[in-house]
Amino acid sequence: MKTRCPWLKLSNPKYVEYHDKEWGRPVHNDQMHFELLTLEGAQAGLSWETVLMKRDHYRKV
Repeated sequence: MKTRCPWLKLSNPKYVEYHDKEWGRPVHNDQMHFELLTLEGAQAGLSWETVLMKRDHYRKV
């Protein structure tokens, strides 16, 4: 069984995937840095869970 942060909502598969594969890991790719910066800007007033649900749309735009 994986050790996960207490704030993680296990009911949202995208959030769990983000936590398990990306959270707390260094990023060394400019495109990924830009993506995360864009998502952080979009987060103003929203939960990170909401932003992750819209992530695929941001990638298409």
